Amino acid sequence: MNSLQILLMKAVNLFFYVMELLIFGRILLSWLPMGYNNPIGQFLYAMTEPILGPCRRMLDKSPLGGGMMLDFSPIIALILMMLTKELIVGAIMLL
Repeated sequence: MNSLQILLMKAVNLFFYVMELLIFGRILLSWLPMGYNNPIGQFLYAMTEPILGPCRRMLDKSPLGGGMMLDFSPIIALILMMLTKELIVGAIMLL
């Protein structure tokens, strides 16, 4: 494994780690009464909605979704991100 592969793998791992932290931050913020009416909430929403929005729409169209009290889109997003990260890291190792 050369240094370029190592650098790419570290960058991919860092990106997905930061995204996971942002999603967990949004989950925690959703439980607080202040919600998204502050700069931190708006930042978390802006950074995570491009990932959570499609997952939420996918769940709404599934037999399990539509009218659920809990939003399971973060769980689906985290699983999809984990799979995507593994595919990208695998592809980097093949370089």
